[in-house]
Amino acid sequence: MTLKYVALLAVAVIAAGPFLWMTITAFKSGQNIYDPSIKISQLTVANFVGVWEFLNIPAYLGNTVVITVGSIVIDVVLASLCAYPLACMRFPGRDVIMVLLIAAMIIPAAAGMVINYLTLSKLHLLNTLVGVILPGSLKVFSIVLLRQAYLGVPRDLIEAARIDGASELLIWRKIMIPSILPAISTVVIFDFIGRWNEFLWPVIVLQDPAKYPLAAALQYLNGSFNYKFGYIAAGTVISIIPVLIIFIIFQKNYINAVAGAVKA
Repeated sequence: MTLKYVALLAVAVIAAGPFLWMTITAFKSGQNIYDPSIKISQLTVANFVGVWEFLNIPAYLGNTVVITVGSIVIDVVLASLCAYPLACMRFPGRDVIMVLLIAAMIIPAAAGMVINYLTLSKLHLLNTLVGVILPGSLKVFSIVLLRQAYLGVPRDLIEAARIDGASELLIWRKIMIPSILPAISTVVIFDFIGRWNEFLWPVIVLQDPAKYPLAAALQYLNGSFNYKFGYIAAGTVISIIPVLIIFIIFQKNYINAVAGAVKA
């Protein structure tokens, strides 16, 4: 048992090592970033203040929040609606649809960028946050995950609601959604991490750098900080903090959902 904990601790240190190094570097000013020594008296928040003022972090954070929240809402609502009939209703072609959905997960996201770009161009949504949000908001993974969660809800509960005259939409809203909150929390976490750290698609769609999300802004202005890596580290730490907060808030439901998926 002791060896198991030592091994897990070693893996945790290796996994968290780059983040810890980056965090320590963000509080250094002018020292060699590869110097492992840490002197409390030399730590400073100057890098955070500098990058906050230089990059206009509040504006980029606002763009990121709009893109992330909009994508999460679309994915949770539409994926939960799509997954409900695939799990709780019987109709011709249901299994074929599931096979096609799972097969679609193999297609790389980059394959649809050209089509999405041309579609947004026709809809005059280029250089808008809506153009960043819409493509890819509904994820096949979310539909499959929520369908599996729906299958865990007792069928007797659904049939009893139907006998009482409840509509399918009412059953979905009042019974199914509260029963799969752990799975929804998992979707929220994955969507939040994916959208919050998204870089390539916003750069393609948005021609105005002022509309960039934070991750794209940090990479776009990377050349301005090549002489101050502390600025890059500080900006990266700022961008990671919201992800950590969201994971801490939803971690219990996330673990329950993953555990349920493993048991299934």
